[in-house]
Amino acid sequence: MAATHEVFNQVQPLTGVNLFEGNRALQDALKFNAPSLNTAPLAELGRLAGSAEMQQHARLANAHTPELHTHDRFGHRIDEVEFHPSYHALMSAATQAGLHGTPYAPDEQASGHAHVKRGAAFMLFTELEPAILCPVSMTYAVTPALRDNPAIHRDWAPKLTSRAYAPGVQPWREKPGVTMGMGMTEKQGGSDVRANTTQAVLDGEDGWGRRYRLTGHKWFFSAPMCDAFLVLAQSAGGLSCFFLPRVLPDGTRNVLRIQRLKDKLGNKANASAEVEFDGTTAWLVGEEGRGVPQILAMGTMTRLDCALGTSGLMRQAVSQALHHTAQRSAFGKLLIDQPLMKNVLADLALESEAATALALRLARAFDRAADEHERLLARVLTPIAKFWICKRGAALAQEAMECLGGNGYVEEGGEGVLARIYREMPVNSIWEGAGNIMALDLLRALRKGDVAAALARELAPARGQHAALDRLVDTLPARVDGGTDEAGARTLARDVALAVQAALLAQTAPAAVAGAFCESRLRQPHDVFGTLPGTTDFDTIIRRAMPA
Repeated sequence: MAATHEVFNQVQPLTGVNLFEGNRALQDALKFNAPSLNTAPLAELGRLAGSAEMQQHARLANAHTPELHTHDRFGHRIDEVEFHPSYHALMSAATQAGLHGTPYAPDEQASGHAHVKRGAAFMLFTELEPAILCPVSMTYAVTPALRDNPAIHRDWAPKLTSRAYAPGVQPWREKPGVTMGMGMTEKQGGSDVRANTTQAVLDGEDGWGRRYRLTGHKWFFSAPMCDAFLVLAQSAGGLSCFFLPRVLPDGTRNVLRIQRLKDKLGNKANASAEVEFDGTTAWLVGEEGRGVPQILAMGTMTRLDCALGTSGLMRQAVSQALHHTAQRSAFGKLLIDQPLMKNVLADLALESEAATALALRLARAFDRAADEHERLLARVLTPIAKFWICKRGAALAQEAMECLGGNGYVEEGGEGVLARIYREMPVNSIWEGAGNIMALDLLRALRKGDVAAALARELAPARGQHAALDRLVDTLPARVDGGTDEAGARTLARDVALAVQAALLAQTAPAAVAGAFCESRLRQPHDVFGTLPGTTDFDTIIRRAMPA
């Protein structure tokens, strides 16, 4: 009997490629921000992240979501989350790549490029699987905060910077490496952490300092299987920061009641929980009443990761769109050769490269925190990058999915990667402060020093490269120096982001890329992808962005 039909004009999965070697935008951003950096480890990570084996782990970790076990079969309370083996394989790869607390290890800090190197690696791994990076990112953010409790930092820092991954609930001394999470928001407050009601009562003092008993809850408690957490609670001196381990120094389990796991839109491989504290033991980190400044410092690090992570997701979305359209034919020729599709693909490539340039430039500022200019830039660009890159991510993912048509909307095969990316995009925009929180934080940052001068210095190398960029730059000083009210904060964040992105592309990208970015983002309104001017050098932009 003859077959009913023959399968043809279908696309092979994008697998077995080196995500670093095919990413010219990332390579050029690294040359600009860390010219002496040895990129061999990044090339090896790019090979691993692009492999069929790791892509299979990413699929399985999302298909087999975490399961909560509040009790064992004998009725004992255990409060454990069970993960698929692929989750642990991904976590092991991420820690071996040094994506967690490793940049704070003395040998990494001595290189001078620890945060840029880690930022590039974080982007590469995000292309593979972003959800498992939640505990990784939190470990990165809280490691330096522990310095405010020298005794805990002395004991835990070597484990937090270790490249070993050790799952399970065990005493920290028995583990070659540990991870940490954060618990800040509560039902009634959300981003308004000053509304927290969890109470901390002094319970004595020991080798880790002042010990407290916590009673209350956390509404979003991500990665509850971490070895310890930094949490906020109200003490006698006000809202304070506390170190809360899963296992106490005497080897007994701390009281951490996991009520349920969140059923989220995306971020499926990661467990996010609601928890309750009932006489839970925790140690003070820093001073009583200084919880908000400490959480803001940690939030700065996780906001950097939101920008880095979204940039990585954008790159993978564009790669999937380019890979598909280079193989799929319609109306007599390949999709990638269709003029209108060229416009869309080139436009997506511009957005992705601009995000990469801004995110890595921000990482460089963290490497040079001792420099006043870089410190000020880090304070200002963090909310800007988090706001703008994350806002653009969801729109880019939707347009990239559209390049695949119906195949991009399914949850299986190579096309399923885009569906996963699309569901993942909003979390980076919402987590650690949604758009309005970032815009308000920008206004606070403007009061921290001479921001106008810092931005002028940063943008100066691109002066004269494009008339539209020069006009935008000329408007910024007055708007930065008190000329923007709360209602205009989002507009200012967007415009500064575009100016910095354009300036960076003028220094790191081919003229075709920088010119098209300025024409489409600065000279004319950019309300939808695929509206680049007809004079754009589409072929050059697309060739540069091809993943392999």
